[in-house]
Amino acid sequence: MRAHRNFRVLLVIIAGVVLAAMASPAVAQPKKKPAKGAKAPKPAATPAPTPTPTPPAKDAGGEIEMEPDDGSKKPDAAVNPEEIEMGDEKPADLNADLNASAQSTDALKVGVVKKTPLSWQDIVVVIRKPFLKQRRVELLPFVGTSMNDNMVRHYTLGGELAYYLTDVLAVGVEGIYYAHSFREPFDLVARQARRLPTINQYNWSAALNFHYVPVYGKFAILDHSLVAWEAFFTAGIGAGQSEVVPRDTKFPGFSNILIMPNVGASMRFFVAKWMTVTLGIRDYVFLDKFEPENRTLMMNATAAEAKDNADTALINNVMFQIGISFWLPTSFEYTTFR
Repeated sequence: MRAHRNFRVLLVIIAGVVLAAMASPAVAQPKKKPAKGAKAPKPAATPAPTPTPTPPAKDAGGEIEMEPDDGSKKPDAAVNPEEIEMGDEKPADLNADLNASAQSTDALKVGVVKKTPLSWQDIVVVIRKPFLKQRRVELLPFVGTSMNDNMVRHYTLGGELAYYLTDVLAVGVEGIYYAHSFREPFDLVARQARRLPTINQYNWSAALNFHYVPVYGKFAILDHSLVAWEAFFTAGIGAGQSEVVPRDTKFPGFSNILIMPNVGASMRFFVAKWMTVTLGIRDYVFLDKFEPENRTLMMNATAAEAKDNADTALINNVMFQIGISFWLPTSFEYTTFR
């Protein structure tokens, strides 16, 4: 009996030693941290009470967790904290979207929709020109003054009659009457040099001119009204008369008939359908004859002798002109639709 009790004590001691040997490695070894990016091991399933729903708390790490649209939610243990769960997306159907859009548009329509017919008059791209010149006659009276002669100044009164073959090409004739006045340098030279300078005066001129209009535009006045304008070039050929002003009044003067080509540039502003304002610069180029320097009672005394021995020089008579044009007929019609 006593031997049996000792055997039981021995079994208990052996069982304790075995259990101590099995438990000592788990206590002595430290727990290993899971590697970065590796999923944490699932905890043992233990029965837990039904959790009470609580409002979602803000994520301290700045991550967003989204739930699928169908209302199902995966357990928290299966969700990777570094990934974002997105709901399953369905492929887009273009026809279905178009039908839905058409139905929504039809639902917004109220009442009867009236369709307005379109015509050529409803299509306006550029504002058409407010003034047409083709097959019209321009009557232009103008005045002018010389710009580049410091001894004598000429004032002009003239007119031009032009016919426009097209809206940009015209042919016309002009006539000009001249009046002159002596400027201050004329008297200063006479007093200092004790002799009058050699000058000529112009009496009249006429020309056949051709006009070309390459530029057309418009501008606004104080952002209120539009004014149409155009620039055109002029070239022509004509004739004129100059007359010598004698330095000594006891000698007669003489006159010259000159060939006068001219070139110029002008601008035209449209005021009404029958009236425009024109201003421009014209250069009349010609060879003129002046009184000879040596003129005495014995030499070049007569007008014929003085003219035969006259000095010749190339003259550029630059004139500034301004006038008002009147157009016939006073109205015009467009030959093309808008």
